[in-house]
Amino acid sequence: MAEEEYEAVLCVKPAVHVYRVPPRASNRGYRAAEWQLDQPAWSGRLRITAKGKTAFIKLEDKTSGELFAQAPVEQFPGIAVEGVTDSSRYFVIRIEDGNGRRAFIGVGFVDRGDAFDFNVALQDHFKWVKQQNELAKQAENPDQAPKLDLGFKEGQTIKLNIAHVGKRKREEYSLSLFCQPHFLSDSKQTQANAGWVQF
Repeated sequence: MAEEEYEAVLCVKPAVHVYRVPPRASNRGYRAAEWQLDQPAWSGRLRITAKGKTAFIKLEDKTSGELFAQAPVEQFPGIAVEGVTDSSRYFVIRIEDGNGRRAFIGVGFVDRGDAFDFNVALQDHFKWVKQQNELAKQAENPDQAPKLDLGFKEGQTIKLNIAHVGKRKREEYSLSLFCQPHFLSDSKQTQANAGWVQF
């Protein structure tokens, strides 16, 4: 039975404004200055949640928590969330109603720090998604992972400094081992490869 995915809350911001976004005339990007910033279409709370690898930007009523709109985000940066060209506090997000209908709306934060937290929450989530994908690939193909060779190489020397503290004097002993694994017997060869040599 597949493990049930839970919904994690990544970020909550209590004050956010929503704006109607005019159609983009060219590929130059959105500009918040064109949105009538003094007349937001809606104001409320923003929550970013994650279920599995998908993040959801949820716009909710401040008091009741009723959902106003939500934007699923499957990659970031991407088409679902785009910053504007003239401010770091405003974004364009693509909302969906669950029936296949989509629309682009403007979202603005009162505080620049809130906009920064919003951006970082999405970045951190998709960094985690990338790491999970890489771990899954390594689990599927363990033979392709780089192997760590801890064996002694021919002619490699090891120097050990052993300190002995007596009541009145300190003596230091130095021991050098010159390892030539191809001269060792099978049992000592195995120990040498494991990093243990007994003489």
